[in-house]
Amino acid sequence: MDLGLKNKKALVWGASQGIGYAIAESLIKEGAIVTVASRSEDKINSAKEKLGAGHAITVDLTKPGEAKNSVKKATELMNGVDILIINTGGPAKNSFENVTTEQWQTDFQNLWLSTTDGINEVVPSMKKNNFGRIILVSSIAAREPLSGLTTSNGFRAGLAGLFKSISSEVAANGITLNIACPGYTNTERIQALNLNEETIKQLVPAGRLGEPNELADLVCFLSSEKAAYITGQQIAIDGGSNKGIY
Repeated sequence: MDLGLKNKKALVWGASQGIGYAIAESLIKEGAIVTVASRSEDKINSAKEKLGAGHAITVDLTKPGEAKNSVKKATELMNGVDILIINTGGPAKNSFENVTTEQWQTDFQNLWLSTTDGINEVVPSMKKNNFGRIILVSSIAAREPLSGLTTSNGFRAGLAGLFKSISSEVAANGITLNIACPGYTNTERIQALNLNEETIKQLVPAGRLGEPNELADLVCFLSSEKAAYITGQQIAIDGGSNKGIY
């Protein structure tokens, strides 16, 4: 299936490894021009070479202004941004009583303000072009709170409401906003937990971890012309882990 992504210009945050890397790879295979971004200059330059991406930039989304700057840089490098993939690092675990004010502020910047800043920067040009795709890589924690992920549970659920709100405002301009919610996925972060096969089967009805490319292919589709009528949605890619009905 031709997704109509040839020469579309995409900026992918968190693309040095894991899910972000897989998304960049999927978009490149479909002919998109991709700028990959991550905090580590060495890692993102290495990823650029391996992927054959068009450009690489460094961005630390925990710092104010960095999200907007990354969009500006990518716009200069590619002469525009048609697709913004918002993929930020996961917050540290903590119960509510143990979350410090500093952690609330750091995670608010990383998860929330980087997202709103990136959207604010990219929407005006998307409106002019009457085309835009903004996709947030979130977590099943946005739909069903996970134990010990207090800040993630709160901010990600809030972002779902925000995306629904913004999507209604820009739908007539050919811009869609959607959220991909991965479950237990075979990334470096999950591998570090050393989950045994029995534990995985208890957590995931499908009986296995998801692969990054499985989520990446969905994101690639949502980025395409074929998904023009899908907006304001949260889609779980979790092997049945989420128990909610919505």
